[in-house]
Amino acid sequence: MLLVHAHPDDESIGTGATMAKYVAEGAHVTLVTCTLGEEGEIIPQELAHRAADRDDTLGQYRIGELAAACKALGVTDHRFLGGAGRWRDSGMMGVASNDNPGCFWRADLEEAADELVKIIREVRPQVLVTYDENGFYGHPDHIQAHRVARLAFQRAADPTLPGGEPWRIAKFYHTAVPRSVMKRAAEAMREAAVEFWAPDDVDDMPFGCADEDVTTEIDARPYVEAKLDAMRAHASQIAVDAPWFALSNNIGQQAFGVEHYILRAGVPGPPGIGAPYEAGGLGEPHNRETDLFAGIG
Repeated sequence: MLLVHAHPDDESIGTGATMAKYVAEGAHVTLVTCTLGEEGEIIPQELAHRAADRDDTLGQYRIGELAAACKALGVTDHRFLGGAGRWRDSGMMGVASNDNPGCFWRADLEEAADELVKIIREVRPQVLVTYDENGFYGHPDHIQAHRVARLAFQRAADPTLPGGEPWRIAKFYHTAVPRSVMKRAAEAMREAAVEFWAPDDVDDMPFGCADEDVTTEIDARPYVEAKLDAMRAHASQIAVDAPWFALSNNIGQQAFGVEHYILRAGVPGPPGIGAPYEAGGLGEPHNRETDLFAGIG
């Protein structure tokens, strides 16, 4: 399987348990990161000097954080799209760094997609995972990662295009978090009285999807500690108070061992039994597949 993420830390937050599970089960897991995350908002004061408006060394520092996170997850095949630093972190939508001609948001779409095609044709994944059209929560680099991955998914199979032997990926997924899961997590966080802020209304959050949109539920609870260790490795960006975590905005979230996806291309596998309700699943028979590789002949 191949996962396309925008910045270091995205892989651990959204797909860490899934990645650790499939590595442990013997799958070849390739992670592609599109930027170094140079514009990230730093949490520890002792690292504040690395910020983009100071000595601008955060991206190089985050290379080491990402390597430690991959080690925690068991991932040994990691690539930066086009090489480390080829495209710069664009920052949040609407900020001045969006206009940097070298940022990922401004990348030529075909050029970036062809860099990903090279990787696809080399590693020949059966499954590709990235964000939805809104980049999960509207970040320009996440949106661009979706566009690049979607185009590469199509171009990699095109025999008329150069760059190695064509390869058709069987299944294409978007990451997802059902709003019912978000609501239960917020309620549990308020009861736990952690220092992070629990949102009053998850519908106001910039991410989350309707439960009925989710096609796939991966129960990777045995690997949630690996996920938490990977998140701790990204200490410049993530504060962890297990099972909770927060970014620089201090909005608390739960580190789930059950992770959700939406199948956008390919044949779905058979429905399975959901993980327990309190773990982030439905806890009963449902129409969600339970294996990203299910249905692949």
